[in-house]
Amino acid sequence: MEKGIESLAAYLKEEFQMGEVDIRTYSPLTLAYIGDAVYDLIIRTLVVERGNCPPHKLHKRTSQIVKAPAQAEMIERILPLLGGEEEQIYKRGRNAKSFSTAKNASVLEYRKATGLEALMGFLYLRGDMGRIVELVKAGLDKGEEG
Repeated sequence: MEKGIESLAAYLKEEFQMGEVDIRTYSPLTLAYIGDAVYDLIIRTLVVERGNCPPHKLHKRTSQIVKAPAQAEMIERILPLLGGEEEQIYKRGRNAKSFSTAKNASVLEYRKATGLEALMGFLYLRGDMGRIVELVKAGLDKGEEG
């Protein structure tokens, strides 16, 4: 595959001959659904690249970063970096009425995490992996400082 990571979603649309859809029409929970997977993949990649170890240790390290309370902290750290449209997508995700809740997380933490995932999903479907990585990196860097 010669295409850059920036266009993974576009590449998949092309290869599977999917039609164009205005991603602004997707529900925030749909955006969060794909955003959860994108965020998880990024964090798993970072954890694996930091050292080879047994899968249960990889899972434990990853879980500490992708669980709802950690995602709620992440969005608080990167919120000042968001542009107007990004903040709007986050708020739509945060305010979406979900029929499920996270284990070991408050309702507020779960809602913030859903907002972060919606933002990740929006950026991914827009083909802006660079922005996702920039935000995740900033959120992780600020978390390690504090």
